[in-house]
Amino acid sequence: MSSVLAFCQWLHDLPISRALSESDWAFPIVESVHVLALTLMVGTVALVDLRLLGIALRREQVSVVAGQLLPLMWIGFAVMALSGAALFASEAVRLAGSVAFQLKLVLLLLAGANLVVFHFTAYRHVATWDRGTATPRGARISAAVSLLLWSGIVVCGRMIAYFH
Repeated sequence: MSSVLAFCQWLHDLPISRALSESDWAFPIVESVHVLALTLMVGTVALVDLRLLGIALRREQVSVVAGQLLPLMWIGFAVMALSGAALFASEAVRLAGSVAFQLKLVLLLLAGANLVVFHFTAYRHVATWDRGTATPRGARISAAVSLLLWSGIVVCGRMIAYFH
């Protein structure tokens, strides 16, 4: 057995993981929390991305939109990550072999990399283009990539239930 599968088996065998997977109500509650947190996170990311693309909130400065929404995004991300970790632990062995889950993880890593690149490049100089000038091409590309990646993450998350 590979070390990844051994780790997944160990994780799955933890009492808390077993309790979650064997409970009639705990798994659906945690899954619902995960979906609600995902909605909060992806919704706020989408609004910022749509602002960067010039599709929504055009009259608002990017820094104002981001300043108001990013704290909510981080709350959604934290709850989503914790609930996702719990859901994974309860089905770790099955999910380790799921192509949909593996693709979801790859897309999550790419979304994180896209966020880091955006924040250390275009957003670092937001003060120079925040008022009245066009959003830089790099910021628009990052926003479009972000929307595509998060759409893919949501689709892969749903596909996990259907592709074993």
